[in-house]
Amino acid sequence: MSTVVRKRNTEKSVEPVGPTVAETFSRALTSEAKWTDKDEFLDVIYWMRQILGVLLGLVWGLLPLKGILGLALFVAINVIITYVYFTSFQKVDEEEYGGLSEILKEGLMTSFSSFLVLWILIYSSLHAET
Repeated sequence: MSTVVRKRNTEKSVEPVGPTVAETFSRALTSEAKWTDKDEFLDVIYWMRQILGVLLGLVWGLLPLKGILGLALFVAINVIITYVYFTSFQKVDEEEYGGLSEILKEGLMTSFSSFLVLWILIYSSLHAET
């Protein structure tokens, strides 16, 4: 019976660590922040839209909004807030992120999904006749 002895690799590889959530959040709330990582800024846009979708879904559910008016208002408010955020508050060059359409569609459909789920649940529980 032979025994194989394996030497353990004691070297640890050092991988670069990205910014923390607190740093990203702080940068997102700072006007004209410097975004060294393109994906970090797009993540901020994504999560901002998710929060917006949840909030608007709650508000639309509490209000008796129905139909195409509620959908159109959601899309308009969502796109306008995102556009104002990255053009006026952050003042980023949209071409660095793939153009205007790429930024405006970042996270829009998942935000729309969150919005619809909350809108339907809240509206149905408060305003639906049984």
